[in-house]
Amino acid sequence: MQTNASNSRRTTRTRRLPAAATVVVLAALSTVPAAADARRDPAPPASVHQHTGKAAGRGTLVAVTPVATVDRSGVTDFLAAGGMDTATVRHGVRAYRLTYRTVTPQGAPTIATGLFVLPVGGAHRLDLVSDTHGTMVHRDYAPSVGEDFGRYAPYLHASAGRAVAAPDYLGLGKGPGFHPYMDTASSVSASLDMLRASRTAAQRLGRPLTGDVYASGFSQGGQVAMALGKALENGADRRFTLRALAPASGPYDIEHAEIPGLFDGRVNDTSGIFYMTYFLTAQNRIHPLYKDPSEAFRQPYADVVEELFDTNHSEEEIFSVLPATLKELLTDAYYEKVQHPTGALLAAVRAQDGTCAWKPDVPVRLYSAAGDTDVPMANARNCAADLARHGARATVVDQGAADHNGTYLRSGPQIVRWFDGLAARG
Repeated sequence: MQTNASNSRRTTRTRRLPAAATVVVLAALSTVPAAADARRDPAPPASVHQHTGKAAGRGTLVAVTPVATVDRSGVTDFLAAGGMDTATVRHGVRAYRLTYRTVTPQGAPTIATGLFVLPVGGAHRLDLVSDTHGTMVHRDYAPSVGEDFGRYAPYLHASAGRAVAAPDYLGLGKGPGFHPYMDTASSVSASLDMLRASRTAAQRLGRPLTGDVYASGFSQGGQVAMALGKALENGADRRFTLRALAPASGPYDIEHAEIPGLFDGRVNDTSGIFYMTYFLTAQNRIHPLYKDPSEAFRQPYADVVEELFDTNHSEEEIFSVLPATLKELLTDAYYEKVQHPTGALLAAVRAQDGTCAWKPDVPVRLYSAAGDTDVPMANARNCAADLARHGARATVVDQGAADHNGTYLRSGPQIVRWFDGLAARG
């Protein structure tokens, strides 16, 4: 399924290496004054700006909370510590947590949060990048809260001179409830409402948006970016115009690429167990796949899996409990069902697939890597083929031997340069 992940031990390669380096960097930089060009972009008040409304609807901005100010050299150090090319960094950034109104998978009103990032200096009116993040299990990993991998892409794009809207999704960050992992419809609605909230926030902060949207995302977020692009082109909000799509490592084809990869070696066991457990427990809360966890999971895992994926446990805690292989995790009957999905499980899988079954009228590049054993490259190949069947051409960019996170570290700066070129052509 998805990712913000690893390619062997997520616990060390995702949260430990990048996180340890970047948290230190951001902590040190949180008091660094903005770069000299901040004079062109006066700092907003440090207090939280509240907005209330009796008829508050989807995308209504509830609060804007400043969370970080990092000068240009600080952004460069932050991204370089993660192993990213920093040649596109042109500005410092100011980051805010937006709280806004949206809906649950069942359509009930709720709130969500997300990270909104502005460049310090640069153009007065800004194009907007929608950046949708990969798989996260703990709510504090989300971009508006965690100061690590989730902020790489937002800071990268904002430092190049664009505003960035990075939703936390439902149930992550400061939003209530569980995260409906891999529920494409609610991820899109939360992302679309984040764009609306960002439009209001940008106006209040004195940096209005042009209405042009460049959509990108990594892993789970790559799949969300494709679906969000489709929604925008179908007129979900006429105030926004999609300009380009550049998702990376998206699991666009769970049925024909991701699930087969669990059983033929293309998906490593550690990530495969993690994703499948997260997917089953989250999907079961939306449209039941089993009445009792023991129908799907062996003991002792049946007694603990749903609690483990409650958005309050870290990857380290989860991996310390899960077994080494999917066969050890699932009952014989459910292991067979996952191999050959039917019924409610097949319906849940197909509800998330099909994000590439449309014809974009904008340029599309699909970033992937032959070395990725979290989201096999077959996902991108199948997506490109699906787009082609609908009359659209998409370039697949292969990052070679890069692992999962490495795919984005290579792809991110390339995406920024591509967006720069498209914007220059108008």
